[in-house]
Amino acid sequence: MQFFNTEAFASEMDSKDKLASFREKFYIPLHEGKQMVYFTGNSLGLQPQSALQAIQDELNNWKDLGVEGHFKGSKPWMHYHKFLNEKAAEIVGAKPSEVVIMNNLTVNLHLMMVSFYRPEGKRYKILMESGAFPSDQYAMESQAKFHGYDYEDAVVEISPREGEDTLRTEDILAKIEELGDSLALCMFSGVQYYTGQYFNIPEITKAGKKVGAVVGFDLAHAAGNVRLKLHEWDVDFAVWCGYKYL
Repeated sequence: MQFFNTEAFASEMDSKDKLASFREKFYIPLHEGKQMVYFTGNSLGLQPQSALQAIQDELNNWKDLGVEGHFKGSKPWMHYHKFLNEKAAEIVGAKPSEVVIMNNLTVNLHLMMVSFYRPEGKRYKILMESGAFPSDQYAMESQAKFHGYDYEDAVVEISPREGEDTLRTEDILAKIEELGDSLALCMFSGVQYYTGQYFNIPEITKAGKKVGAVVGFDLAHAAGNVRLKLHEWDVDFAVWCGYKYL
């Protein structure tokens, strides 16, 4: 398909969009009395029109049931994570038993790294893309220091080639092979938040496991945005959130 930077082409594509009706399910902010063209869903998605009532329902349960809301009502709070497992698993291509909804993204990333980042001997390095979402970089730095390593030594950031904006998959795979048995963890985004690059998750996973590393992904910008098959791809762990593309 050939793309054109014209209003006519945009209107034509809109007319063919099978998902266009979903726009009516969200509140669109206004600018000078007109609905905005919203390009920042990658930062914070628009509010679903059903959100207010869903929140009000839980406030009513709190009002009417107090602490018993944990165990009574239409959606007891104690079991909320179980209500969402099947839908979440479908979105990321996993089994319901492999998925749980909890905490926020960075907290979950730390919890995953406590479980999966186990540096030992010469195998302590972490490979990630340069320019990753800042909170991911902070988490890698914190975990490296927690285990007694300097960030500059333990965390290897791979950059695109000079003059290019995105990473080539072959360069990522070559870096994994180069690090070899010094590599403890491959930690990449599913979709790079700044460039929009959709990383080749199955190939990165396969290469990381080949050298004995654990492979994890931050899917904040991938879940609900691109097709994922985490179980089939044998990814060790992943974290994501629900306020961007979900």
